[in-house]
Amino acid sequence: MLARLRTKPELIFAALIVALGLAKGLYFLISLWVLTPDGMSVMTDRLPYWDFTNLWGGAVMALKGNVAYLFDVEAYRRELRLLLSPLMQNQEWSYPPSMLLIGAPLAGLPIFVAYVVWTLGTLFLLFLATRPLDLAWWARVLIVISPAAMVDAIFGQNGALTTALLLSGLLFAPGRPIIAGILLGLLTVKPQLGVLVPFCLLASGNYRAILSAGVTALLLVIVTGLLFGFDVWMLFLTETRPLMTAILEAPFPQGYQVNATTFFMLARSLGLGLTASYSLQMMVSIAAITTTLWLWRRKTAFEHRSKVCLTIVLTLIATPYGYSYDAIPINVAAGYFFFTYRGLLAPLGIAWLYPLFNQQIARQVLPLGALFPAGLAICMLIRILRDSAWQETGAVAAIEKAPIKAS
Repeated sequence: MLARLRTKPELIFAALIVALGLAKGLYFLISLWVLTPDGMSVMTDRLPYWDFTNLWGGAVMALKGNVAYLFDVEAYRRELRLLLSPLMQNQEWSYPPSMLLIGAPLAGLPIFVAYVVWTLGTLFLLFLATRPLDLAWWARVLIVISPAAMVDAIFGQNGALTTALLLSGLLFAPGRPIIAGILLGLLTVKPQLGVLVPFCLLASGNYRAILSAGVTALLLVIVTGLLFGFDVWMLFLTETRPLMTAILEAPFPQGYQVNATTFFMLARSLGLGLTASYSLQMMVSIAAITTTLWLWRRKTAFEHRSKVCLTIVLTLIATPYGYSYDAIPINVAAGYFFFTYRGLLAPLGIAWLYPLFNQQIARQVLPLGALFPAGLAICMLIRILRDSAWQETGAVAAIEKAPIKAS
Protein backbone atom coordinates (compact mmCIF):
# COMPACT_ATOMS: atom_id res chain seq x y z
CA MET A 1 0.00 0.00 0.00
CA LEU A 2 2.22 2.82 1.26
CA ALA A 3 5.24 1.14 -0.30
CA ARG A 4 4.07 2.42 -3.71
CA LEU A 5 5.49 5.80 -2.70
CA ARG A 6 8.97 4.33 -3.02
CA THR A 7 10.96 3.55 -6.15
CA LYS A 8 12.44 0.13 -6.79
CA PRO A 9 16.02 1.22 -5.93
CA GLU A 10 14.75 2.70 -2.66
CA LEU A 11 12.97 -0.53 -1.78
CA ILE A 12 16.10 -2.55 -2.61
CA PHE A 13 18.16 -0.26 -0.37
CA ALA A 14 15.62 -0.68 2.44
CA ALA A 15 15.57 -4.45 1.99
CA LEU A 16 19.36 -4.58 2.34
CA ILE A 17 19.23 -2.47 5.50
CA VAL A 18 16.53 -4.70 6.99
CA ALA A 19 18.43 -7.86 6.01
CA LEU A 20 21.65 -6.54 7.57
CA GLY A 21 19.87 -5.67 10.80
CA LEU A 22 18.08 -8.99 10.95
CA ALA A 23 21.24 -10.98 10.24
CA LYS A 24 23.30 -9.18 12.87
CA GLY A 25 20.47 -9.29 15.40
CA LEU A 26 19.96 -13.03 14.93
CA TYR A 27 23.70 -13.57 15.20
CA PHE A 28 23.74 -11.79 18.56
CA LEU A 29 20.61 -13.61 19.75
CA ILE A 30 22.02 -17.04 18.79
CA SER A 31 25.40 -16.17 20.33
CA LEU A 32 23.64 -15.22 23.55
CA TRP A 33 22.45 -18.81 23.93
CA VAL A 34 25.85 -20.41 23.45
CA LEU A 35 26.38 -21.42 27.06
CA THR A 36 29.32 -22.44 29.19
CA PRO A 37 29.02 -25.66 31.26
CA ASP A 38 27.88 -23.57 34.24
CA GLY A 39 24.97 -22.11 32.25
CA MET A 40 26.43 -18.67 31.58
CA SER A 41 26.30 -17.07 28.14
CA VAL A 42 29.68 -17.04 26.42
CA MET A 43 28.80 -13.66 24.88
CA THR A 44 27.80 -11.82 28.07
CA ASP A 45 29.26 -13.90 30.91
CA ARG A 46 25.79 -13.73 32.46
CA LEU A 47 22.69 -15.87 32.49
CA PRO A 48 21.16 -15.59 29.00
CA TYR A 49 17.96 -14.14 30.51
CA TRP A 50 20.07 -11.18 31.63
CA ASP A 51 17.87 -8.35 32.95
CA PHE A 52 14.74 -10.50 32.90
CA THR A 53 16.14 -12.23 35.98
CA ASN A 54 15.26 -9.07 37.93
CA LEU A 55 11.61 -9.04 36.89
CA TRP A 56 11.20 -12.78 37.45
CA GLY A 57 13.33 -13.03 40.59
CA GLY A 58 11.90 -9.93 42.21
CA ALA A 59 8.36 -11.19 41.68
CA VAL A 60 9.27 -14.62 43.08
CA MET A 61 10.66 -12.98 46.23
CA ALA A 62 7.61 -10.77 46.63
CA LEU A 63 5.17 -13.67 46.27
CA LYS A 64 7.16 -15.64 48.85
CA GLY A 65 6.69 -12.81 51.33
CA ASN A 66 10.24 -11.52 50.98
CA VAL A 67 9.44 -8.25 49.22
CA ALA A 68 11.81 -6.41 51.59
CA TYR A 69 14.73 -8.14 49.81
CA LEU A 70 14.10 -5.92 46.80
CA PHE A 71 15.20 -2.91 48.82
CA ASP A 72 18.21 -4.54 50.47
CA VAL A 73 20.92 -4.91 47.83
CA GLU A 74 22.90 -7.64 49.56
CA ALA A 75 19.82 -9.68 50.48
CA TYR A 76 18.46 -9.30 46.95
CA ARG A 77 21.69 -10.50 45.33
CA ARG A 78 21.97 -13.40 47.75
CA GLU A 79 18.42 -14.54 47.05
CA LEU A 80 18.87 -14.22 43.26
CA ARG A 81 21.93 -16.46 43.45
CA LEU A 82 19.99 -19.00 45.49
CA LEU A 83 17.14 -18.91 42.95
CA LEU A 84 19.24 -19.02 39.78
CA SER A 85 23.00 -19.47 40.02
CA PRO A 86 25.75 -18.82 42.58
CA LEU A 87 27.85 -17.42 39.71
CA MET A 88 25.50 -14.54 38.92
CA GLN A 89 27.04 -11.09 38.67
CA ASN A 90 25.69 -8.35 40.91
CA GLN A 91 22.24 -7.09 40.00
CA GLU A 92 19.78 -4.68 41.60
CA TRP A 93 16.02 -4.22 41.66
CA SER A 94 15.44 -0.98 39.76
CA TYR A 95 11.69 -0.73 39.14
CA PRO A 96 8.77 0.92 40.92
CA PRO A 97 6.90 -1.64 43.05
CA SER A 98 4.02 -1.61 40.55
CA MET A 99 6.23 -3.60 38.17
CA LEU A 100 5.60 -6.55 40.49
CA LEU A 101 2.04 -6.69 39.16
CA ILE A 102 3.46 -7.48 35.73
CA GLY A 103 6.08 -9.90 37.00
CA ALA A 104 3.79 -11.84 39.35
CA PRO A 105 2.00 -13.92 36.65
CA LEU A 106 5.41 -14.98 35.31
CA ALA A 107 6.86 -15.92 38.66
CA GLY A 108 5.04 -19.25 38.74
CA LEU A 109 6.77 -20.42 35.58
CA PRO A 110 10.32 -21.78 35.19
CA ILE A 111 12.54 -18.87 34.21
CA PHE A 112 13.22 -20.08 30.66
CA VAL A 113 9.50 -20.52 29.96
CA ALA A 114 8.76 -17.17 31.61
CA TYR A 115 11.45 -15.48 29.49
CA VAL A 116 9.97 -16.91 26.27
CA VAL A 117 6.43 -15.91 27.27
CA TRP A 118 7.62 -12.44 28.25
CA THR A 119 9.63 -11.85 25.09
CA LEU A 120 7.04 -13.15 22.63
CA GLY A 121 4.16 -11.60 24.57
CA THR A 122 5.63 -8.09 24.70
CA LEU A 123 6.62 -8.26 21.02
CA PHE A 124 3.04 -9.24 20.18
CA LEU A 125 1.79 -6.24 22.14
CA LEU A 126 4.16 -4.10 20.10
CA PHE A 127 2.71 -5.59 16.90
CA LEU A 128 -0.81 -4.72 18.08
CA ALA A 129 0.28 -1.21 19.05
CA THR A 130 1.52 -0.47 15.53
CA ARG A 131 -1.87 -1.24 13.96
CA PRO A 132 -3.17 2.38 14.09
CA LEU A 133 -0.14 3.44 12.03
CA ASP A 134 -1.96 1.98 9.02
CA LEU A 135 1.06 0.07 7.77
CA ALA A 136 0.89 -3.22 5.91
CA TRP A 137 1.05 -6.23 8.23
CA TRP A 138 4.48 -7.23 6.95
CA ALA A 139 5.82 -3.73 7.62
CA ARG A 140 4.60 -4.05 11.20
CA VAL A 141 6.32 -7.45 11.47
CA LEU A 142 9.57 -5.79 10.37
CA ILE A 143 9.22 -3.36 13.28
CA VAL A 144 8.68 -6.27 15.67
CA ILE A 145 11.92 -7.94 14.48
CA SER A 146 13.82 -4.66 14.13
CA PRO A 147 17.32 -4.17 15.57
CA ALA A 148 16.11 -2.41 18.71
CA ALA A 149 13.57 -5.17 19.34
CA MET A 150 16.37 -7.73 18.97
CA VAL A 151 18.47 -5.84 21.52
CA ASP A 152 15.47 -5.73 23.85
CA ALA A 153 15.05 -9.52 23.55
CA ILE A 154 18.77 -10.09 24.11
CA PHE A 155 18.66 -8.11 27.35
CA GLY A 156 15.37 -9.64 28.44
CA GLN A 157 14.18 -6.07 28.92
CA ASN A 158 10.82 -4.32 28.72
CA GLY A 159 11.37 -2.00 25.75
CA ALA A 160 8.68 -3.66 23.63
CA LEU A 161 6.12 -3.29 26.42
CA THR A 162 6.92 0.34 27.22
CA THR A 163 6.99 1.29 23.53
CA ALA A 164 3.61 -0.38 23.00
CA LEU A 165 2.12 1.54 25.93
CA LEU A 166 3.60 4.88 24.89
CA LEU A 167 2.77 4.50 21.20
CA SER A 168 -0.78 3.26 21.76
CA GLY A 169 -1.51 5.83 24.42
CA LEU A 170 -0.46 8.75 22.24
CA LEU A 171 -2.17 7.38 19.12
CA PHE A 172 -5.46 6.87 20.98
CA ALA A 173 -5.30 10.18 22.87
CA PRO A 174 -7.49 12.33 20.57
CA GLY A 175 -10.27 9.82 19.86
CA ARG A 176 -10.19 7.49 22.87
CA PRO A 177 -8.86 9.55 25.77
CA ILE A 178 -9.98 7.18 28.53
CA ILE A 179 -8.23 4.17 26.97
CA ALA A 180 -5.23 6.34 26.18
CA GLY A 181 -5.03 7.47 29.79
CA ILE A 182 -5.15 3.89 31.06
CA LEU A 183 -2.28 2.90 28.76
CA LEU A 184 -0.21 5.95 29.69
CA GLY A 185 -0.97 5.39 33.36
CA LEU A 186 0.41 1.87 33.06
CA LEU A 187 3.61 3.38 31.64
CA THR A 188 4.43 4.60 35.14
CA VAL A 189 6.06 1.20 35.70
CA LYS A 190 8.95 2.86 33.84
CA PRO A 191 8.27 6.56 34.41
CA GLN A 192 11.35 7.98 32.66
CA LEU A 193 9.85 6.94 29.32
CA GLY A 194 6.70 8.93 30.00
CA VAL A 195 8.53 12.20 30.57
CA LEU A 196 6.86 13.96 27.61
CA VAL A 197 3.36 12.53 28.11
CA PRO A 198 2.07 15.30 30.43
CA PHE A 199 3.21 17.95 27.95
CA CYS A 200 1.43 16.19 25.08
CA LEU A 201 -1.85 15.97 26.97
CA LEU A 202 -1.68 19.48 28.44
CA ALA A 203 -0.78 21.09 25.12
CA SER A 204 -3.70 19.39 23.41
CA GLY A 205 -6.08 20.13 26.28
CA ASN A 206 -6.84 16.42 26.70
CA TYR A 207 -7.96 16.56 30.32
CA ARG A 208 -9.96 13.34 30.11
CA ALA A 209 -6.79 11.43 29.24
CA ILE A 210 -4.92 13.22 32.04
CA LEU A 211 -7.60 12.23 34.55
CA SER A 212 -7.68 8.64 33.27
CA ALA A 213 -3.89 8.36 33.47
CA GLY A 214 -3.86 9.78 36.99
CA VAL A 215 -6.56 7.40 38.19
CA THR A 216 -4.76 4.43 36.61
CA ALA A 217 -1.46 5.37 38.25
CA LEU A 218 -3.21 5.77 41.61
CA LEU A 219 -4.88 2.38 41.25
CA LEU A 220 -1.49 0.80 40.54
CA VAL A 221 -0.17 2.29 43.78
CA ILE A 222 -3.20 1.09 45.76
CA VAL A 223 -3.26 -2.45 44.33
CA THR A 224 0.49 -2.84 44.80
CA GLY A 225 0.18 -1.63 48.38
CA LEU A 226 -2.71 -3.97 49.15
CA LEU A 227 -0.81 -6.98 47.78
CA PHE A 228 2.71 -6.28 49.03
CA GLY A 229 2.30 -3.65 51.75
CA PHE A 230 2.20 0.11 51.33
CA ASP A 231 5.67 0.47 52.84
CA VAL A 232 7.12 -0.74 49.53
CA TRP A 233 6.49 2.73 48.11
CA MET A 234 8.41 4.43 50.89
CA LEU A 235 11.22 1.92 50.47
CA PHE A 236 11.22 2.63 46.74
CA LEU A 237 11.71 6.34 47.46
CA THR A 238 14.33 5.87 50.16
CA GLU A 239 16.27 2.89 48.76
CA THR A 240 15.64 2.18 45.06
CA ARG A 241 15.63 5.74 43.73
CA PRO A 242 18.93 6.73 45.43
CA LEU A 243 20.48 3.48 44.19
CA MET A 244 19.41 4.18 40.60
CA THR A 245 20.66 7.75 40.88
CA ALA A 246 24.03 6.45 42.09
CA ILE A 247 24.20 4.07 39.12
CA LEU A 248 23.34 6.89 36.73
CA GLU A 249 25.92 9.24 38.26
CA ALA A 250 28.71 6.66 38.63
CA PRO A 251 32.09 7.82 37.29
CA PHE A 252 32.78 7.04 33.66
CA PRO A 253 33.54 4.38 32.47
CA GLN A 254 31.40 1.59 33.89
CA GLY A 255 30.56 -1.59 31.99
CA TYR A 256 26.85 -0.83 31.60
CA GLN A 257 27.49 2.70 30.31
CA VAL A 258 28.34 1.44 26.82
CA ASN A 259 24.61 0.76 26.39
CA ALA A 260 23.58 4.30 27.33
CA THR A 261 21.86 6.52 24.76
CA THR A 262 21.54 9.87 26.56
CA PHE A 263 23.21 13.26 26.39
CA PHE A 264 23.90 13.01 30.10
CA MET A 265 26.08 9.95 29.54
CA LEU A 266 27.72 11.52 26.49
CA ALA A 267 28.71 14.48 28.66
CA ARG A 268 30.08 12.17 31.35
CA SER A 269 32.17 10.34 28.76
CA LEU A 270 33.69 13.67 27.70
CA GLY A 271 34.93 14.22 31.25
CA LEU A 272 32.27 16.71 32.33
CA GLY A 273 31.17 16.76 35.96
CA LEU A 274 27.69 16.06 37.23
CA THR A 275 26.56 19.69 37.15
CA ALA A 276 27.71 20.24 33.57
CA SER A 277 26.31 16.87 32.46
CA TYR A 278 22.92 17.57 33.99
CA SER A 279 22.99 21.05 32.46
CA LEU A 280 23.55 19.66 28.98
CA GLN A 281 20.81 17.09 29.49
CA MET A 282 18.48 19.79 30.78
CA MET A 283 19.04 21.95 27.70
CA VAL A 284 18.29 19.03 25.41
CA SER A 285 15.27 18.04 27.49
CA ILE A 286 13.90 21.59 27.36
CA ALA A 287 14.33 21.58 23.58
CA ALA A 288 12.41 18.27 23.38
CA ILE A 289 9.67 19.57 25.69
CA THR A 290 9.34 22.82 23.73
CA THR A 291 9.06 20.92 20.46
CA THR A 292 6.49 18.59 21.98
CA LEU A 293 4.35 21.46 23.26
CA TRP A 294 4.47 23.11 19.85
CA LEU A 295 3.56 19.86 18.07
CA TRP A 296 0.63 19.04 20.33
CA ARG A 297 -0.96 22.45 20.83
CA ARG A 298 -4.44 22.44 19.42
CA LYS A 299 -3.76 25.10 16.76
CA THR A 300 -1.22 22.94 14.93
CA ALA A 301 -2.62 20.61 12.31
CA PHE A 302 0.14 18.10 11.70
CA GLU A 303 -0.77 14.55 10.73
CA HIS A 304 -1.35 12.77 14.05
CA ARG A 305 0.62 9.57 13.41
CA SER A 306 3.66 11.54 12.27
CA LYS A 307 3.38 13.72 15.37
CA VAL A 308 3.25 10.65 17.61
CA CYS A 309 6.26 9.03 15.93
CA LEU A 310 8.30 12.20 16.36
CA THR A 311 7.21 12.47 19.99
CA ILE A 312 8.29 8.95 20.93
CA VAL A 313 11.73 9.65 19.43
CA LEU A 314 11.94 12.95 21.34
CA THR A 315 11.21 10.95 24.50
CA LEU A 316 14.52 9.11 24.10
CA ILE A 317 16.53 12.34 24.13
CA ALA A 318 14.45 14.02 26.87
CA THR A 319 15.37 11.46 29.55
CA PRO A 320 18.81 11.19 31.20
CA TYR A 321 18.21 7.50 31.93
CA GLY A 322 17.98 5.50 28.71
CA TYR A 323 19.71 2.54 27.10
CA SER A 324 19.81 0.79 23.74
CA TYR A 325 17.05 -1.64 24.73
CA ASP A 326 14.73 1.37 25.13
CA ALA A 327 15.32 2.42 21.51
CA ILE A 328 12.41 0.59 19.84
CA PRO A 329 10.62 3.95 19.25
CA ILE A 330 13.38 4.77 16.77
CA ASN A 331 12.58 1.72 14.66
CA VAL A 332 8.85 2.41 14.88
CA ALA A 333 9.36 5.98 13.68
CA ALA A 334 11.87 5.00 10.98
CA GLY A 335 9.50 2.35 9.63
CA TYR A 336 6.52 4.68 9.58
CA PHE A 337 8.41 7.56 7.93
CA PHE A 338 9.92 5.28 5.30
CA PHE A 339 6.49 4.25 4.08
CA THR A 340 4.88 7.66 4.50
CA TYR A 341 7.40 10.27 3.31
CA ARG A 342 9.77 10.51 0.38
CA GLY A 343 13.48 10.99 0.97
CA LEU A 344 15.27 10.48 4.30
CA LEU A 345 16.73 7.15 3.13
CA ALA A 346 20.17 7.64 4.68
CA PRO A 347 19.06 8.95 8.09
CA LEU A 348 16.30 6.34 8.33
CA GLY A 349 18.71 3.53 7.41
CA ILE A 350 21.32 4.69 9.93
CA ALA A 351 18.72 5.11 12.65
CA TRP A 352 17.26 1.67 11.92
CA LEU A 353 20.59 -0.10 12.40
CA TYR A 354 22.14 1.98 15.17
CA PRO A 355 20.78 0.04 18.22
CA LEU A 356 22.83 -3.00 17.16
CA PHE A 357 26.00 -0.92 16.83
CA ASN A 358 25.53 1.37 19.81
CA GLN A 359 27.68 -0.72 22.16
CA GLN A 360 30.45 -1.19 19.59
CA ILE A 361 30.59 2.56 18.87
CA ALA A 362 30.65 3.34 22.59
CA ARG A 363 33.52 0.94 23.21
CA GLN A 364 35.65 2.11 20.30
CA VAL A 365 34.80 5.82 20.26
CA LEU A 366 32.34 7.32 22.77
CA PRO A 367 28.75 6.60 23.88
CA LEU A 368 27.31 8.62 21.01
CA GLY A 369 23.92 6.92 21.15
CA ALA A 370 22.06 10.15 21.97
CA LEU A 371 23.11 11.72 18.67
CA PHE A 372 21.16 9.17 16.61
CA PRO A 373 17.65 9.80 17.97
CA ALA A 374 18.43 13.53 18.05
CA GLY A 375 19.52 13.50 14.41
CA LEU A 376 16.51 11.42 13.40
CA ALA A 377 14.16 13.75 15.28
CA ILE A 378 15.57 16.78 13.46
CA CYS A 379 15.19 15.08 10.06
CA MET A 380 11.63 14.01 10.91
CA LEU A 381 10.69 17.50 12.06
CA ILE A 382 12.06 19.11 8.89
CA ARG A 383 10.22 16.53 6.78
CA ILE A 384 6.93 17.15 8.62
CA LEU A 385 7.30 20.91 8.25
CA ARG A 386 8.08 20.67 4.54
CA ASP A 387 5.16 18.35 3.94
CA SER A 388 2.84 20.63 5.89
CA ALA A 389 4.06 23.66 3.91
CA TRP A 390 3.49 21.85 0.60
CA GLN A 391 -0.05 20.91 1.66
CA GLU A 392 -0.84 24.50 2.65
CA THR A 393 0.61 25.79 -0.63
CA GLY A 394 -1.48 23.28 -2.57
CA ALA A 395 -4.61 24.23 -0.66
CA VAL A 396 -4.06 27.93 -1.35
CA ALA A 397 -3.41 27.23 -5.04
CA ALA A 398 -6.61 25.17 -5.26
CA ILE A 399 -8.61 28.01 -3.72
CA GLU A 400 -7.08 30.55 -6.09
CA LYS A 401 -7.89 28.39 -9.14
CA ALA A 402 -11.45 27.68 -8.05
CA PRO A 403 -14.07 29.55 -10.12
CA ILE A 404 -15.81 32.40 -8.40
CA LYS A 405 -19.58 32.00 -8.38
CA ALA A 406 -21.71 35.04 -8.88
CA SER A 407 -23.86 35.89 -5.92
